[in-house]
Amino acid sequence: MPITKTEINNVEAKRGGNPGKKANLRIDNNSSVTLISLVTPEEAMIDFRYQATYQGLGNVAIEGKLTFTGEAKSLYESWSETGNMPENVASEIHSSIMRACIPVAVLLSREVRLPPPLPLPNIQVKGKGGKKRSAPEGIEVA
Repeated sequence: MPITKTEINNVEAKRGGNPGKKANLRIDNNSSVTLISLVTPEEAMIDFRYQATYQGLGNVAIEGKLTFTGEAKSLYESWSETGNMPENVASEIHSSIMRACIPVAVLLSREVRLPPPLPLPNIQVKGKGGKKRSAPEGIEVA
């Protein structure tokens, strides 16, 4: 059941609200399937939407298509009848959407001066004597 192709068709990034406030900012990342079209019994085209919503500050939205190969006919029938996908297929599809969209959302968020839509790691380096330094002074090569 692999995803063989991913296309991004539309991107949008907006900033609004009051950027001067320093508070805990909630960022919600959501992906949704908007349409499943049967191409052949073994291939389906899936339209999707990804959205990163910054509570009161802005949003990043990306729309696109995935090509799904495998049991496409049963996926299409399940979607048409119930509006749901089998769990294992849904996990694969939503994971593929996130893998395709989050790197793009990071770049778009930077362009409109929003924080990245996923938490970046905080790195603490211990200096000589076991004291922690607040910021590294350069790269460390092992």
